[in-house]
Amino acid sequence: MKKGRTLVLVIVAAVVAAVMIGCGPSATDVTEKAENKDVLVVGMPGEARALDPQATNDQPSARIMKQLYETLMYQDPELEISEGLVSEYRIVDDVTYEFTIPEGILFHNGDELTSRDVQFTFERMRQVNAPGAFLVAALDRVEIIDDYNFRMILEFPFGPFITHLAHPATAIINERAVGELGEDFARNPVGTGPFKFVEWRSGDSIQLERFDDYHGQPAASREVRFRFITEDGSRTVAIETAEADIIYDVGPQDFNGLANVEGVTSISSTGLTTFYMGFNVQKEPFDDVRVRQAINLALNVPQATNVAFRGHATPARGPLAPTVQFANQDIPGYDHLPVRARELLAEAGYPDGFTTSIWTNDNPIRIQYAEIFQEQLSQVGIDASIEILEWAPYLDRTARGEHDMFMLGWVAVTGDADYGMYSLFHSTQFGDAGNRTFWANEEVDELLDLGRRSPDAEERAEAYYRAQEIVFEEAPWVFLAFRNELNAHRDYVEGFVPHTAGHHILHQVRNR
Repeated sequence: MKKGRTLVLVIVAAVVAAVMIGCGPSATDVTEKAENKDVLVVGMPGEARALDPQATNDQPSARIMKQLYETLMYQDPELEISEGLVSEYRIVDDVTYEFTIPEGILFHNGDELTSRDVQFTFERMRQVNAPGAFLVAALDRVEIIDDYNFRMILEFPFGPFITHLAHPATAIINERAVGELGEDFARNPVGTGPFKFVEWRSGDSIQLERFDDYHGQPAASREVRFRFITEDGSRTVAIETAEADIIYDVGPQDFNGLANVEGVTSISSTGLTTFYMGFNVQKEPFDDVRVRQAINLALNVPQATNVAFRGHATPARGPLAPTVQFANQDIPGYDHLPVRARELLAEAGYPDGFTTSIWTNDNPIRIQYAEIFQEQLSQVGIDASIEILEWAPYLDRTARGEHDMFMLGWVAVTGDADYGMYSLFHSTQFGDAGNRTFWANEEVDELLDLGRRSPDAEERAEAYYRAQEIVFEEAPWVFLAFRNELNAHRDYVEGFVPHTAGHHILHQVRNR
């Protein structure tokens, strides 16, 4: 992929301060993979939901699509932005950008990438109301100049626009493939990336292989196989036994132990992820702010975070991780005050509490939070059952608002507060777009609109700081934790550098 000149993000960069825990030299260290060296096996906790970048915006899917598709701009592991599919661009004025595509870039079906594919991609994002459409909500239209030059015109100035063009949800898709495959495109993807799709075995794995006509440096591995290994302990066993070459999201309870495993390197890096428990505010009693505040006060979040993450996360006081630009670090957070929680419940008309449920997917950390909270809520009279769903139905049903309370996380991929707040708290983003609490606040809408429209950094900061204060006060969430990224690989793996946003790039990763 062409990198071109590097643009410095105007953010407090989420530096990947990797702590590498490995073993010392040993006669039994495995320095080469015993067999199938050209096959890179990656163990990940969740299965992809879809491989159409306009059908979903979840992390498991994005991690695979990152290998299949490319974006106009490129975001490296340390969040710096440079040219991606485009060879150059220029800013004509505050709302006009012109781009050039090199000739000869091919899709996996043999079609050449042209400006028409770019235009089709962004038109389709709007037509299908893609979950990631908010990223380019400022875009008015794409004008084709010729096959390799196009113009993007915005409705209003939007500071993070170039950065957003590096997000996996804005990946360029092939018009002919989408037309021919229809809904099947989501399971038969066609991109321009260094790997192409081979096979999807539901519940088991997705297989990719090197795209020999890739326009950039050829992929270092002949094949990449993503294995879906839900249980943390099973992923750990897979890396210990070399059944997997890399594993994502090492269980916190397993991470330190991997330091004693010969031939394995563990990596902890600062991330952009916020864990939270959300309320469906369209349902009683969660439509009452006093109930939401009471639950926040009833829960001992630092204690639960320490148990669930074993020291590999920081308790959250608000919605944005400190590494995100415009994070308000003056938000005080909610203390553990169960007596005050009971008072608020009584004021709201629930002196004896109520019965509800906590939904989560089969993520062990979220399940552990739910179990701890179940006990703590019982102390203030709230009887909460726990319902565990598979990942895809979980996203679908919470998007439809069938839940009471739910556990989820959000990665502020671009490192900007716009991405970290707009889709989660703006009233236009209900459901699959991100706002699964269905909470709305007119002032917050205005502040988030101002934050994305204003070119002035101070004005944006003031808008986002105030929006975070209101979110804290209105409490559509219980703010849980800012998680470290925990990954591990065999020592014979070369070139693996964790991406701050979790979208790890495997283009030049190989086994010795």
